[in-house]
Order: sequence, then structure tokens, then C-alpha cells
Amino acid sequence: MQTEPTLADLVTAAPATARVLERHHLDYCCGGGQSLRTACAEAGVDPDSVLAEIDALAAGPEADWTSLSPTELVDHIESTHHAYLHEEMGRLSALAAKVLAVHGGRHPELVGVAETYAALRADLEPHLAKEERVLFPMIRELDAAATPPSVPRASVADPIRVMVREHDRAGELLARLRALTNGFAPPADACASYRALYVALEELEADTHLHVHKENNVLFPAVLGPGEGPATS
Repeated sequence: MQTEPTLADLVTAAPATARVLERHHLDYCCGGGQSLRTACAEAGVDPDSVLAEIDALAAGPEADWTSLSPTELVDHIESTHHAYLHEEMGRLSALAAKVLAVHGGRHPELVGVAETYAALRADLEPHLAKEERVLFPMIRELDAAATPPSVPRASVADPIRVMVREHDRAGELLARLRALTNGFAPPADACASYRALYVALEELEADTHLHVHKENNVLFPAVLGPGEGPATS
């Protein structure tokens, strides 16, 4: 009879699963020897719901966003990339602190990883707020206007330049994280939490690169008009 995989087995096979387990407070590290159903029963969590979330991680590629209007693209960016960051950044802070506390003595580079990630989060959180509260509402108003809007199109150029400079800074910090982690490759003695941290940081890098691409190379040129790309100088 086939043995049901443990929580540790699930994370080892697909490290991104750690995000789902942590969301439900299921301990895949110290309690990783339990099966999913046993752990869920003890935590009062529906195992079928957890399995559905794990299956969703392997869902197909996202819908085409290349032909969206500026308003639709802003909505898409908020509901995907912004939502992802709002959910993930706090979890990653806690995970980085946990891994540093346990493994920092043997792996001093984790100090730099934790500090660089903290700097990235400190930059990204106000950046998201400025987009959600200032720039994106301006873009929606411009896109919806049948008559000259109260927000002149030229007035979005300066906020966009600021956003692009902040994107550049985020890119530098992500590159530093990749260097500090040797390309997000965990060492041989890494535990499940250590591996989950590096997987999550690499996912953060990939998601942020796509997020920035959608804004710098699609959204901002569409808003500014032909020949008015979001230059930073």
C-alpha cells in the first residue's frame, strides 16, 4: 500500500507548496513527518481545501494581458502583482528571520540576505501605495475621459519617472539577493524552511521582473503616448 506523503515530502517535491502550508499554519519543518490529512485534522483545517490551493499552484499560464486597455492593465497589475506582494512580503520577512536565527552561525551570508530583503520590502511597500493611491487613479481617469480630464496627460510624466527610478532600485536589490544566495541555490545542509525561503525569493524576483516589464514597457508608454517613454533622466 502506498504511503501518504508527509508535509516535508510535499515541500521537497514542490517548494512553493510551503506558502500554502504556512498560510494554514501547518508545520512542514519541525512537524514535517506528519501527513497532510493528519496535520490538517490537528489544526482544524479542511485538507481538501489545502489540496485545492496546492493544485492551483500548478495552474496554467496567466491570461493574455498584452491587449488590455490602460485601465484594464492597471486593474490586472493590482489584482495579480500587487496582491501577490501584499500577501508575500510579510511571510518572507518572518521566514528570512527564522532561517537566519537557525542557520546564520554556519551561513553568515544570511545576514546580507535578510538585510537586503528588508531593504527591498521597505522600498516596495511605499512604492505600491503610491501607485495604488496616486498614479493608478490618475491613469484610470485619463483612460475614461471622453472630454479633457481634470488630470492633464502631461501631469503623469513626473510620477511615472519616479516609479521607473524606484523600479531600477528594486532591480538592483533583487540582483544583490541573487548574488548573495548564489543564484538562489540552497546549501547542502539547508532544511525545508531554508529551501522554501530561496524558492520564494526566486519567485519574488521573477514576479517583480514581469511586474516591472508590464509597467515600464507596456502601461507607461500607452499612457504617455508615442515617443514619450518613461525615461529616468
